[in-house]
Amino acid sequence: MKLINVGFGSMVSEGRIVAVVGPESAPMKRLIGEARERGQLIDATYGRRTRAILVTDCGYIILSAIQPETVAGRMAQKQDSEDSENDD
Repeated sequence: MKLINVGFGSMVSEGRIVAVVGPESAPMKRLIGEARERGQLIDATYGRRTRAILVTDCGYIILSAIQPETVAGRMAQKQDSEDSENDD
């Protein structure tokens, strides 16, 4: 199980992430509200502004205070390091 840092020491399983999106649009705000009602919202912002929404394959919605590009970069970094380990 590979873990990705989504800010402030919070980690999420990389294999469970389906999408990383910004929170600005109305559908994303609706998605957050629906997840909150279902009890499937995880707020990992530590009181800061939500900058990324992570959607998991099991229906959980995770809020992060770091940019979606940063999360994607960390996922790509993990993938690159795994590839170089497998080449050795």
